[in-house]
Amino acid sequence: MRKYINILIFSLLFLAFFNPLSAEEAEKRIYVTKPINPTPPVIDGILDEQVWDLVEWSSDFIVREPNEGEDPSQETSFKILYDDNNLYVAIRAHDTEPDEICKRLCRRDGFEGDWVEINIDSYHDLRTAFSFSVNAAGVKGDEAITSDGDNWDTNWDPIWYTKTSIDNEGWAAEIRIPFSQLRFSNKDEQVWGLQLQRRFFRKEERSVWQFISRNAPGWVHLFGELHGIKGIQPKRMIQIMPYTVGRLQSFEKQEGNPFATGRLSNVMAGLDGKLGVTRDLTLDFTINPDFGQVEADPSVVNLTAFETYYQEKRPFFIEGQNILDYRWTFGNNPFSSDTLFYTRRIGRVPQYYPELGDNEYADLPDNTTILGALKLTGKTRKGLSIGIMESVTALERAEIDLFGARRQETIEPFTNYFVLRLQQDIKKGDTIIGGMLTSTLRNLDDDHLDYLHKSAYTGGIDFLHTWKEKTYYFTLTTVFSHVRGSKEAIQMTQESPVHYFQRPDADYITYDPNRISLSGHGGQIAFGKQGGDPIQFSVGTTWRSPGLELNDVGYVRNTDTIMQWIWAQYRITDPFAIFNTIFINVNQWSGWNFKPENMFSGGNINLFTQFKNQWGFGGGINHEFEGISISSLRGGPALRYPGAWNYWVNLHSDHRDRIRFGLGTSSYWSEEDVQKMNSYWVNMTIQPSNAFSISFSPSYNINDDTLQYVTTEEYGAENRYIFAHIDQKTLSMTVRFNLNITPDLTIQFYGQPFISGGKYSEFKRITDSRAQVLDDRYDTINGERLYFDSDEETYFVDEDLNGTTDYAFDNPNFNFLQFRANLVLRWEYIPGSTLYLVWSQGRTDYYTNDGFQFRNDVRNLFDVKPHNVFLIKVSYSFNN
Repeated sequence: MRKYINILIFSLLFLAFFNPLSAEEAEKRIYVTKPINPTPPVIDGILDEQVWDLVEWSSDFIVREPNEGEDPSQETSFKILYDDNNLYVAIRAHDTEPDEICKRLCRRDGFEGDWVEINIDSYHDLRTAFSFSVNAAGVKGDEAITSDGDNWDTNWDPIWYTKTSIDNEGWAAEIRIPFSQLRFSNKDEQVWGLQLQRRFFRKEERSVWQFISRNAPGWVHLFGELHGIKGIQPKRMIQIMPYTVGRLQSFEKQEGNPFATGRLSNVMAGLDGKLGVTRDLTLDFTINPDFGQVEADPSVVNLTAFETYYQEKRPFFIEGQNILDYRWTFGNNPFSSDTLFYTRRIGRVPQYYPELGDNEYADLPDNTTILGALKLTGKTRKGLSIGIMESVTALERAEIDLFGARRQETIEPFTNYFVLRLQQDIKKGDTIIGGMLTSTLRNLDDDHLDYLHKSAYTGGIDFLHTWKEKTYYFTLTTVFSHVRGSKEAIQMTQESPVHYFQRPDADYITYDPNRISLSGHGGQIAFGKQGGDPIQFSVGTTWRSPGLELNDVGYVRNTDTIMQWIWAQYRITDPFAIFNTIFINVNQWSGWNFKPENMFSGGNINLFTQFKNQWGFGGGINHEFEGISISSLRGGPALRYPGAWNYWVNLHSDHRDRIRFGLGTSSYWSEEDVQKMNSYWVNMTIQPSNAFSISFSPSYNINDDTLQYVTTEEYGAENRYIFAHIDQKTLSMTVRFNLNITPDLTIQFYGQPFISGGKYSEFKRITDSRAQVLDDRYDTINGERLYFDSDEETYFVDEDLNGTTDYAFDNPNFNFLQFRANLVLRWEYIPGSTLYLVWSQGRTDYYTNDGFQFRNDVRNLFDVKPHNVFLIKVSYSFNN
């Protein structure tokens, strides 16, 4: 298998190097605008004002998808005007069947139905742009485009104005974009990059004004140009948005607990803002932010040693997130979440839980208070991108009650987070040199918090060079870290699942409990081809030294790893037979620790295709060869694990249909029958009208594992690593509905019931973790050596059968039940000013049973007393 994968990959690489086809640039188009004098158009979607006659229509769009290079099914034309403060755009989307125009209402950035879009590279740096979209129903969409089109940030929400109308010629959009929402240089005459795009919904056709092939290596640098803007001055953005929040909570009353009275209410206020510090740099800030309208994280049961990674959902941290991004390994692999800046660290759950005596109760905040945060972002005329984040979180205390007597205990220290990101474009972005620095500083005045790092510094330098019209690239990224703290803090860091310095067979790592600092490094080197037909590829290596520690303000899952990979893709993007597109990927990878010894290796082949009827199919097969895991024994020696196979398939219907669905399954099975996993999922959306849709996404997962870690227990001077067979089943379903009353008034519901149960049996202790034969790796604990006390829910082990308990451990069986839901009414009553009405509910229960029991678990879930939160949030935007 390994030999055949390598032969196939290197054959594709050979074709890629000697393939004569490459991305060809179309002739650059130019649109010349004129100033308005004296009266601007009224933004009502009806293009009847005489002022529009100052300029000519521009049309001749070209199809980009699916039949690249052809004439579009329907014509599109536009005009652009300007005055001292605004850019005005009129777009006419001609349609010979206006009754068939799809005008779906959705929330902002929904991009549903027929829509048109204008992209403006006002920096004219050939890498960044601002995108403004509107669909036929008048719903806005806006995105900040960076990295030459690799990143489209939908969380950028500028203030701009648009209306649409439908008539017997099709539909029209009228747009006004304040110059305060754009960034441009102080020149007498502006030259901006320009692109317009239309989605013709009925045929799922994309046409563009400036033709750019789907296989082109990039987007922004291939735009046409907007000429004719003269004498305008960069506008300094000023947007101040105070808000107030009222919150009422109801929950289960707990007798004797003075903090669990069953009801709690409070009112708070805060402030968000944007300031144009210079014509190039924007300052975003927030004081006492509230994110109560944000959707809850999905439920998970994590049986690994590693921290669960959650996506950021808070608006302040999401907008412009790509500017402060410093991930250095991309793709679908265990390292793709590693980054120097993980925004979920700011405002995290307090890290200390106080020890309580008998009859004591504690009142703890759910999250650390963010006193304030600011971001300074932008790009200078000389191509220097700047991103700075500064945030301060409060000292948090738990209030502890004992029969009315109160005391406080610190559970999170006062902390300062700082992030700096710089990138310099050279030769119009063909070469980019950048770097990042971060710091985390804690005020550790309380001895019981000495296990935290007092200071943590991370950073890196990255380099990207492209050539042959950006078709080929070479990238080098480095990462370093240095943390300081007490002996306890650094010892805990060495022993954490990220590092496991204490492993008895890690003789190449120095474990030192007297350290007061720890340093490490990481990085990546890669070379590849990202444009042209029909081959693309990437070859590279990435590494994380044993001492690399990023988890104060970044994220790293595990270290002591070096991985190489080869990826190659063969793509067909010209429709033929029944297909619109076909993508075939081949991957190969291997990994070592720093000893070095091979830990893993494998490869896969996968395929994704779209049919001409807009249905799609994907699937693949993966093989992992035998390897070792340095984390399975949670600080013990490496464990040999067998090779494994994995396949997956999925199918989805036409996403334009009123009733649409997707379904898929995956299966994993290891050799020697150590583990089997099966997953099944379905999603279905029903859209009876343009204003309403409801979707259901159930999933069912089965995990049958012979070697599931349970606990580590001491036995004399030795450790006993206890494993067991687990039979785990997990059932969940996500439900959503969207009611869109107007483009600015929406109601959304999200709900997720989640049930997972695990039953453990066939307990065993690891005896020779690297033995070649599976049965030689462990000794089964059975018969008279194992006794279960059902009253104490505890297993007792008499390993030497002398009648005395040698060690004991809790019953690991579990039933985890959770239901999370929220209902949000959002009304943008004037541009930039919003009213939220929110109801959210949470139910969580955990108990020990005999594994997954559907009826009992569902009944028990909805018997749990809910925690309800009712919230009203009002903001008002003062802006220039």
